[in-house]
Amino acid sequence: MKTSMIKKETVIHNWHILDAQDQILGRLATEIAKRLSGKNKPTFTAHVDCGDGVVVINASKIKVTGNKMDQKKYKRYSGYPGGLKEETLSHLLDRKPGEVIRHAVKGMLPKNKLGDRMIARLKIYATDKHPHIAQFEKKISEKEGK
Repeated sequence: MKTSMIKKETVIHNWHILDAQDQILGRLATEIAKRLSGKNKPTFTAHVDCGDGVVVINASKIKVTGNKMDQKKYKRYSGYPGGLKEETLSHLLDRKPGEVIRHAVKGMLPKNKLGDRMIARLKIYATDKHPHIAQFEKKISEKEGK
């Protein structure tokens, strides 16, 4: 059997919905990264953007283990002297729940143009309301992802 390498012209990007309610942050992020990069497909090719799009709902209801809510810190820097800001996971989850998931997934994707295209197909919403009804191929259940 020959190994096939797909081309970017032949790739079809499907869309999947993922419910983040009561899911662990790291395990959810690995599932999202796998679908965005296309590693769940038998036709995976590393240098081609062959992944699917993912819509995450209920992002504000994720869970983490241990004391990460109070001990995990996110940093951002404005570029100015004294512009380093630091906040805990619980504060960032209250302020921007989608950024917590986006930050975790972005660290698992390639650090190049290919990774930028993959993260652009990730849509995150804090509640179960979203405008992407037309894109859905199927809903991913918790047992299917494992």
